[in-house]
Amino acid sequence: MTPGKDYGSAEREAVDQSSTGGRVKGVIFNLLEELVRREFGESEWNHVRQDADVDAAFTSLDTYPDAVLRKLVAAVAKRAHQTPGEALQWFGRHSMPLLASQYPTFFATQSSTRSFILTLNDIIHPEVRRLYPGADVPNFSFDTSSPDELTLGYQSPRKLCALAQGFIEGAADHYGETVDVEQSECMHRGDAKCVFRLRFRPRAQ
Repeated sequence: MTPGKDYGSAEREAVDQSSTGGRVKGVIFNLLEELVRREFGESEWNHVRQDADVDAAFTSLDTYPDAVLRKLVAAVAKRAHQTPGEALQWFGRHSMPLLASQYPTFFATQSSTRSFILTLNDIIHPEVRRLYPGADVPNFSFDTSSPDELTLGYQSPRKLCALAQGFIEGAADHYGETVDVEQSECMHRGDAKCVFRLRFRPRAQ
């Protein structure tokens, strides 16, 4: 990927570790737990929870403070020698195969990363709200005027744009594509929303 402007800098890292007072559905914590166990070993999740000083067991339908997620991600980052922003991006990208196996219809009905992303507001998020009542999902805007790129706007009070970028990269992996990402605006820099310019191409064999 090509990062464009450096919005993964210390400014974004500092905010990514701070609470916004928001709430996160337990299913996100379940994904993080499964991914940590799969990538690092069964015992690592308990170590991550200990490092983060988090005792809770997470159920998919309940909601938890976003500060808890940030503490867990920071603990994962420390153990993986990453920044919290890098860990969020890793989480988003590598959880995509888990999501594809749990919700195959979302993926099977689309043939490319671009078309998949364009279903977020009208198909995927309404279904997420149906499955997980009270889920507070991000709002996305799209500029599809160019056939060669997709401009995506991301708005969420949690400002987890690193996680959103990871999901985009994971979707590209799923469809056998490479995505070049340039972030031109970021809420962590005072912008009203985060803006990504995405260019997709087939992955070289």
